[in-house]
Amino acid sequence: MPPTARPRRARGSRILLGIGLALVLLSGLALAGLETLSNRYDRTVTKEQLLDPDARTDRTDLDGPLNYLLVGSDRRPGDTGPDQRSDTILIVHVPAGQREAYLVSIPRDLLVAIPPANGFGGGQDKINAAYEHGGGGQAGAQLLSATLNRLTGIQFDGAALIDFSGFRKVIDLLGGVEMCVDTEVRSIHTNRVFPTGCQQMDGAQALDYVRQRYDLPGGDYDRQHHQQQLLRAMLDSAGKADLRSNPVKLDQVLRAVGGSLTVDTNGVPLEDLLLALRALPPDGMRGIQVPSSPQTINEVSYVVLDNGGNGLFEAVRGRAMPSWAQANPRWVTRL
Repeated sequence: MPPTARPRRARGSRILLGIGLALVLLSGLALAGLETLSNRYDRTVTKEQLLDPDARTDRTDLDGPLNYLLVGSDRRPGDTGPDQRSDTILIVHVPAGQREAYLVSIPRDLLVAIPPANGFGGGQDKINAAYEHGGGGQAGAQLLSATLNRLTGIQFDGAALIDFSGFRKVIDLLGGVEMCVDTEVRSIHTNRVFPTGCQQMDGAQALDYVRQRYDLPGGDYDRQHHQQQLLRAMLDSAGKADLRSNPVKLDQVLRAVGGSLTVDTNGVPLEDLLLALRALPPDGMRGIQVPSSPQTINEVSYVVLDNGGNGLFEAVRGRAMPSWAQANPRWVTRL
């Protein structure tokens, strides 16, 4: 049976830049400077084995479709305790050719079976608890990847773990982002009101907005969509900032992102990954919500899959995402 709810300190959702990171940093840059830039970036980022062995692909090339696990952690500066949840979980699927990408948002309250690990005996819980049960950090990411692998059958070509601290600074360095608010909402964290319409937001405002889910028609599904919107908005701001003509700002952005990022490239050199992904156009990104619905079990609110995900995970594992997206427009958003 699902576990009963247990109290925990309030946490905001964490926004994940993820696979778009390469584009944010290197969009529009000349290939001649790529090696120098990737070397500089490579020195700022932490590298760890974030994937469980069973959740990792056994290849070290970038041929064919690619799947990356992107996790936004609850960790804040000085926070080293294990009581951390991953309220942002994305599977980024890049079909062969690297001309489009699908950002699959995993609902934070999705009811799953979490394997035993790190003293945790295993059992059913919300998926965002897997990171906590693993102890956070590297071990937490490994348990989360194992949980997703058991649920979806997907093996990953790499993973990234990002904490909250660097994002506000990155957005501010990019000059803010334009976000289009579809439903007026008042922040439960700051009491700020976000009116409908497109508006320029600084880092604090943007992150506050995409944390909201209460009083929105779609609840957490709207929050997932707003997270995906923020990624696209950051890519747009990076293009407008023309980082290649401002090496000082570029260096600041590299350091801000690198300082809050932990990566597992599965043995692929970072430069090769950036080269492969820099051709991905921002308008080639699609936001995907997992076919699912809310359900209350033993007085606890969960999200449960509709018909096992309605073929989504099988499409991600293979080469069928474009056709799946075309056949399931309800769950797809052009970013």
